[in-house]
Amino acid sequence: MNRRHFVKSSVAAAVAFSFQSQILRAAIVGPEGSVSSDINAITLDGAEVTLNASAVQEFGDSIRGNLLLPGSEAYDDARLLLNAQFNKFPALVVQPFSAADVSAAVRFAAENRLLTAVKCGGHAFAGQSTCDGGLQIDLSRMRWVRVDPQRQRAWISGGSLLGELDYETMAHGLVTTAGSVSHTGVGGLTLGGGFGRLGRKYGMSIDNVLAVDIVTADGELRRASATENPELYWAVRGGGGNFGVVTAFEFQLHEQNRQVVSGSYSFPFEQAQQVLEFAGEFAGQAPDELLVGSFIGAFPPDGEPRCSISVVYSGPPEQAEAILAPIEKAGDVVSNSVKTWDYVALQKSGDFDDPRANGAHMESGFIQAMSSEVIRDVLASFEPSPTRATWTIFTHGGGAIGRVAPDATAFVHRDKPHSILSLVGWRAGHDPTGDIAYHRKQSLIWKAHTSGFYTNDLSDETQAMVDATYGANLPRLVEVKNQYDPTNLFRLNANIRPTV
Repeated sequence: MNRRHFVKSSVAAAVAFSFQSQILRAAIVGPEGSVSSDINAITLDGAEVTLNASAVQEFGDSIRGNLLLPGSEAYDDARLLLNAQFNKFPALVVQPFSAADVSAAVRFAAENRLLTAVKCGGHAFAGQSTCDGGLQIDLSRMRWVRVDPQRQRAWISGGSLLGELDYETMAHGLVTTAGSVSHTGVGGLTLGGGFGRLGRKYGMSIDNVLAVDIVTADGELRRASATENPELYWAVRGGGGNFGVVTAFEFQLHEQNRQVVSGSYSFPFEQAQQVLEFAGEFAGQAPDELLVGSFIGAFPPDGEPRCSISVVYSGPPEQAEAILAPIEKAGDVVSNSVKTWDYVALQKSGDFDDPRANGAHMESGFIQAMSSEVIRDVLASFEPSPTRATWTIFTHGGGAIGRVAPDATAFVHRDKPHSILSLVGWRAGHDPTGDIAYHRKQSLIWKAHTSGFYTNDLSDETQAMVDATYGANLPRLVEVKNQYDPTNLFRLNANIRPTV
């Protein structure tokens, strides 16, 4: 037999089998392999409702994707989030294969007024991407990226992870701002704003969104861009998942050297006040290509407090040494891990350190400056412990982020060059009640200096705090919400409440 013909035939057969297998796997997955009985569920207002078995079966048969029922391994895999403290049980889990599946799922949820959660990467700190008794839409089966290097554009599905975007775009020497943990969902990160290692150079993720395909609460698939549904386009860039389920993003890409300079300088904790004050001044003078973060923290088992300054420099490599040299004078450098990195590798470097893999509680707030008073209060309220991870980061904004008008997108905090991000973490199985109580008390001290918070870091803020963080953009956001989600179907987020 001709070897080339054999190889071609074998490859074709394998592709055909894979495609057929995907179709065959699209099914109702449960203990019985079908919907054998009525299903108890929870509505948007918290009331109990019974879903007729035949209606659920009809819905499951109508989609190409999977409908997962309690009692199956696939259901348990889908419902869980990265943060192990959230162990919720939706009545149904839908895994769409396409935008049409998403539309069908949203219509089913709306017709039955079901509490609805949308999951991409499962990173939500407050557990909003799952729910008890409602419908969870798990986008993990919708992952693809297409890059046009000539036009410097990328199209990526709403269920994709940031690492997939970085990998495909950097293969062409192109990037867009995309978080700092590669298994973060592109949808959740982007819709809330999207900070990242290259944000000062290229803007936030939302500043690079050219268009979205989105299924709104009526089940319709719409395109939103500067020329199509422009108010919806404005709102999704910073308004979170309040307006629908994004099935695809179109991003602007930028040329970028694959090699960047990044790492941390560690200092004695006793020098933390002076080191952090230096970091604030140094960050204020940094070029757009330089991101400066500062950190204090303590981790089990020793609980010894640490202090460091971290950097990411994405400009001309030959200038890195001179630009970073002043950091050596911030204090007594204990260690220096700064080196040249492959950017995609750097983006993956924190994947296994993400504290949400166990359990974590987050607090955050934007600040105008890293003043000595802010730093003093952060340090005074910091309590190291050998039984929990406790850390606080001063993040670095400004640059291209700050050159966008606060009303150009729904994200309003353009004038704040820093934010404080504080976290406590614990091992799975540990009762975190005391740790969370400490963290709330600690955060109240430094929050006196903050204005608003990053909605992607929503933890347990009140509705009044959520309203306040949208600032002057809230009335316009409410108008868009009234138009596209008047029943507040998409409420498991930093919620914008409709008024109709």
